[in-house]
Amino acid sequence: MSVSHPGEPHQASLGQRLNWLRAGVLGANDGIVSVAGVAVGVAGATPDRAAIVVAGVAALVAGALSMAGGEYVSVSTQRDTEQAALRLEKYELETMPEAEEKELAGIYEEKGLSPGLAAEVAHELTQNDALEAHAEAELGIDPDQLTSPWHAAWASLAAFVVGALLPLLAIALPGVSVRVWSCAAAVLVGLVLTGVVSARLGNADVRRAVTRNVGVGALTMLVTYLVGVLFGVTTG
Repeated sequence: MSVSHPGEPHQASLGQRLNWLRAGVLGANDGIVSVAGVAVGVAGATPDRAAIVVAGVAALVAGALSMAGGEYVSVSTQRDTEQAALRLEKYELETMPEAEEKELAGIYEEKGLSPGLAAEVAHELTQNDALEAHAEAELGIDPDQLTSPWHAAWASLAAFVVGALLPLLAIALPGVSVRVWSCAAAVLVGLVLTGVVSARLGNADVRRAVTRNVGVGALTMLVTYLVGVLFGVTTG
């Protein structure tokens, strides 16, 4: 049990949860924008509901798998780096324990403890669980809470699918005359929600985040719709 920083394990845990939630919001946002862009683009080219649905589903599947795969690779690389750092720290603790303890004491001195108290804290923590104490203080890593690549991949996949279903259903269910407007309205609502949540998580300005989110989504749908209309007219 580490007692090096009162409250820090809770802060680290909270930080991890916020990171997961932020990644989920970004995944949902990506699903909304990318699938809406594809669906609206196809709707601009053809009124065929089946073609729109097939294109939307293909974009959903490809996007979800791509995001999950990218997250898996990214987190796996991060985990490999963390494990390599932990192996090096473990080796240093085994081969030069006194130097490592002095280094840990120096870290606590920099945080404001007196030299004597810093040395005492470093000694007690090293005696209790040397690797955990040194990893948290020197590397910012909790050896028992390394991020799982599979958890990251599944979370990203699920978030993307949830976000993508919003524009897909909104454009597939209504009639021809209102389907694009229905999709635009659904996307607007979704982007406002993800903008608000992401701003709250990052303590940012909500209005600016929502405006940016909605602006990017609207531009994406407008451009892809015009491209669809262009190709629809050209091939018609």
